[in-house]
Amino acid sequence: LVFDGLTFRAGSGLDASALQAGTGLSVDNGQALGALTAASVSEDDIRTGKFDRAEVRQWLVDWTRPDLRVLLFRGEFGEIRRSDGAFEVELRGLAESLNAPVGRTILRSCDRILGDGKCGVDTTRPEFTVETDALEGCAGSLVLVASLPEFAEGWFQHGSLTWLGGANAGERVSIKADRLVNGQRRIDLWREPSWPVAAGDGLRLVAGCDKLAGTCREKFANMLNFRGFPHIPGEDWVTAYPKDGANHDGRSLRRS
Repeated sequence: LVFDGLTFRAGSGLDASALQAGTGLSVDNGQALGALTAASVSEDDIRTGKFDRAEVRQWLVDWTRPDLRVLLFRGEFGEIRRSDGAFEVELRGLAESLNAPVGRTILRSCDRILGDGKCGVDTTRPEFTVETDALEGCAGSLVLVASLPEFAEGWFQHGSLTWLGGANAGERVSIKADRLVNGQRRIDLWREPSWPVAAGDGLRLVAGCDKLAGTCREKFANMLNFRGFPHIPGEDWVTAYPKDGANHDGRSLRRS
């Protein structure tokens, strides 16, 4: 069955349970079960995150006249579990996003993601990103690259690595640590690449940010856009009281 430029196949290995639908702002949800097959959804697809938050639509269609149809459900994949050649996925309706907390958290550290609209740092600038190749095949979450002497040790910690070539092309992983050892740069990732890495696989490194005010000022020269509260009082200020001989003229306690 074909409409809207999409092909719908029968017996594709996905069986959705009855969806709960309600009026108002109540959340529509459900479950779907499927077989892990090369023809539809494979185990590698699930493992590499290909269908994370995938869009889902359920239609009621007259198969003799596909133009006669009604959209019954629209949402996205939630949590995915796989075992014994099958997978189970939670289906979340559009109203699910209304359950997310809205507002800011008062912290000393910044609450933005490096390079987003409110941060404003251009991570494509040459001082913040570089493209290079893996020096050799690696096992686990360790990747070896050239020393890249123009970047200080730890420059890419908390940043990201995006594979540009090889079996993992297009995959993006967060960087746990960035160290210089024996003339090489050792990049430790928070998770292993989905596929084995071979020597010569291209990759892009992007500098990391630890969300602290000093890093924002010295590394990125972006203190004007810092979204944290570095001068928020600590817990000891809760029990503080006026002392004889101390300044009580309203001046900052952090400045002389």
